Amino acid sequence: MRESFEEELKSLQQDILQMGSLVESMLAKAVESLKNQDSKLAQEVIKMEEDIDRQEKLIEQNCLRLIATQQPLAKDLRKIVAGFKIITDLERMADYCEDIANITLRLADKPLIKPLIDLPRMSAITQKMVKSALDSYVYEDVELAYKMCKNDDTVDHIYAQIFRELLTYMMEDPKTISQATSLLFTGRYIERIADHATNIGERVIYLVTGEKKELND
Repeated sequence: MRESFEEELKSLQQDILQMGSLVESMLAKAVESLKNQDSKLAQEVIKMEEDIDRQEKLIEQNCLRLIATQQPLAKDLRKIVAGFKIITDLERMADYCEDIANITLRLADKPLIKPLIDLPRMSAITQKMVKSALDSYVYEDVELAYKMCKNDDTVDHIYAQIFRELLTYMMEDPKTISQATSLLFTGRYIERIADHATNIGERVIYLVTGEKKELND
């Protein structure tokens, strides 16, 4: 029975990793679609969000089934509950990726007010955060969780820099306000995805140590 439960738990974790990998891909494609004003790629991201919703429901059902049928205790229970909460974080990340894709569609026929450099850089760091967060969950690696969470400060710093730059554009030329605001929202969405990755790190620390840490200040 224990061996069967361990296999089911590993399968659950693999499903969560697969869902997370899809979110990483969504973020990369969403920002790339905006950078290159690629409407087709943006539509692909929007379709991927539907896959995320399906995966979330299936994993949620699996978590509930494991709790009901296996009646796990202590750490095993915490691991399933953490997985349950992680898929909620991943689903929210996917929603933000879809929001970025929708911004691409709105701006597709308008020349960008500036080349996009910092947003893709911010996105690349955030993608790595998501991957590290999920790896820390699967391997119960507290050190990796802490290390990943520190990158949130870098993401926040880049967003602040983007905010200042776009604010300057808006002040100098009111015609840029609409697009600059959309780009600011894009930065904000990426920053929120990084926050959700940090949430996962906090869950991992609680899973392993039983201590609740606030790492998203």
